[in-house]
Amino acid sequence: MARNRSPKGKVVRRFGANIFGNPKYDRLLKKKPYGPGKSSLRRKKQSVYGQQLNEKQKMKLMYGVLERQFRRYFEIANQKKGVTGENLIQILETRLDNIVYRMRFASTRSQARQLVLHKHVEVNGKIAGIPSYQVKIGDVISVKEKSKNLKIVLESLKMAGSQGIYPWLEVDVDNKSGTVKQIPRKSEVTDLKDVNEQLVVELYSK
Repeated sequence: MARNRSPKGKVVRRFGANIFGNPKYDRLLKKKPYGPGKSSLRRKKQSVYGQQLNEKQKMKLMYGVLERQFRRYFEIANQKKGVTGENLIQILETRLDNIVYRMRFASTRSQARQLVLHKHVEVNGKIAGIPSYQVKIGDVISVKEKSKNLKIVLESLKMAGSQGIYPWLEVDVDNKSGTVKQIPRKSEVTDLKDVNEQLVVELYSK
């Protein structure tokens, strides 16, 4: 499992975006809308290479992916038809842990990854314990029957409240299951507005 050992509060302030999805970091960014450290307001403008590197790191941390796996995702995205950056986002978005998070069965991707690793999640009625499993259109993702009353699942669904479900997903909240209706486009994912995947493409294309 990919781990970032830096304090998450400093990480979100560094990127100026709540890449971990926890609402408490939205409050932190409102309170401290600048980078960590005393010299944060006096930093020099980043070079193009620095911007590309920064964006890659942001996406890796957002989805909880290590460098080797992230590079492999890029290579797959580059070989597919269509726009490489959009393909890369679609691959990351259709990871099982991310889908569990998007369906509101977990309040963060980290929680979703733990649910999958601890075998609380099923895909098409079978236990799936691999967070990087690539979900396909028509797949049914559900919380295992014995795990439906887990505190983190109930609290996440309660916290999600009126946020609504993404249009490419169909979720049965009562039964804690959902279906992938289509592969999402970046424009349909509100929390990716601060992600510039083209910078990552440029970095790896050198």
